[in-house]
Amino acid sequence: MSLEQDVDIDPSGKFKYVLIKLHHDDNTSKLLVRGYAWGEYHDDIYQKTLELAMKSGLDTECLGGGRISHDPEKKEIFVYGYSVGYGRADHTQTVKLIQKKYPSYKVDWSNEGY
Repeated sequence: MSLEQDVDIDPSGKFKYVLIKLHHDDNTSKLLVRGYAWGEYHDDIYQKTLELAMKSGLDTECLGGGRISHDPEKKEIFVYGYSVGYGRADHTQTVKLIQKKYPSYKVDWSNEGY
């Protein structure tokens, strides 16, 4: 896990994710997508990213969460649902970032589901 990659998600499976705004010292920011099966709660994933950011002297803001279904055999990623603690992430922003990392994949989203 690092702050350099815009998208860092598990290589396969269904898991929770969070959309994070990383604030740089020069008043710029970038969006990060972080999704892992080890995250029992969305906050587990956010806190790990926050910890890394704080070690680098950076600030973060969690913009919401949801779930991701990643099927590498079919080259499909589906973004859906919401986080009880952080609310629903803007899945359109999440999909744009994922498409950059996985250009040969079909990436889709829905606000349905949990």
